[in-house]
Amino acid sequence: MLPAPRDGGFKMEEFWVWCASVIRSDDDGKYYMFSVRWPKTHAMHPSWLLNSEIVRASSDKPEGPYQFEEVILGARGAEYWDGRSVFNPRIKKIGDTYVLYYVGTTHPFPDVKDDEILTEEDPRVIVARSNKRIGIATSKSLTGPWIRQDSPILLPRPDSFDNFFTSNPAPYVEEDNSILLVYKTRTYKKPPYTGTLHGSMQIGVAKAQSYSGPYQQVRDTPVFNRDIISIEDPFVWKENNQYHMIAKDMRGDVCGQKHGGMHAVSDDGIHWEAIKGELSYSRLVLWDDGKQELMGSLERPFLLFENGKPAYAFFGTSNGTQGFTDATDTWTVCIPLKQD
Repeated sequence: MLPAPRDGGFKMEEFWVWCASVIRSDDDGKYYMFSVRWPKTHAMHPSWLLNSEIVRASSDKPEGPYQFEEVILGARGAEYWDGRSVFNPRIKKIGDTYVLYYVGTTHPFPDVKDDEILTEEDPRVIVARSNKRIGIATSKSLTGPWIRQDSPILLPRPDSFDNFFTSNPAPYVEEDNSILLVYKTRTYKKPPYTGTLHGSMQIGVAKAQSYSGPYQQVRDTPVFNRDIISIEDPFVWKENNQYHMIAKDMRGDVCGQKHGGMHAVSDDGIHWEAIKGELSYSRLVLWDDGKQELMGSLERPFLLFENGKPAYAFFGTSNGTQGFTDATDTWTVCIPLKQD
């Protein structure tokens, strides 16, 4: 990785900002970022589950800085599957249609007030977490309007490892426009139930003949044994007839750095092999002013390709030292990649 520009990426002073999915427009040549924001009225976590909205920002350069343009998906009513909060955007152009994969959730309780203390044990947080579902919005233009769907595209399976939620979509569009969709999930804990209800993070795989679906899970077991490998935030691409995945290594079991980036490969997109000892990205960022900084978090990796090769890496990042638990600021960072 090359030095990251201090003035690059995307930031909004009064909001927590997370996630970045970037695409170059064929119409005006600009770069459009789809990102997530929510107000700093509460701690970064877990308020993202209740108040997030997806925004569009743009830049003349891939590294930014990106300027806010508008909210494209926001709250639309608790009666909708994605009516309370939306996040985890991934933008794709499929044929003449822009497809935005994202996660939405809802809950039936009153909105959180500014003076309330929000914890993971709050009923709104528990229900919103369990209601996370992957869906899509479509448009003929990057500037909208965006058409939301009445239903998610991928539901949990009651008697399987992915019975809690579907989240963190990592779509790959095949040459025939069929879809490989890697996703994050969790399993309900076993009774007796106390506190939160969710178990460890796990990764699943689904497929569809087109972006509109139907999507079908193709694994009855998680991609990795959670007792050996625990990851989230997958990003998937294909190179030289082989699928690649980078993801956040929760414990550092694969890459050697807690919350660093692991790398896995696959011949079919369904069965994956983690590459032990390879660090695909590090929380230690080298800035273009020559200074190095160990970020509190560096998550949600996204790669922007040029000429078929990864050229820029985008992440959600935070200050602080304890992940996002002590963060006072979050933003998206762009790191240029070395080219062969």
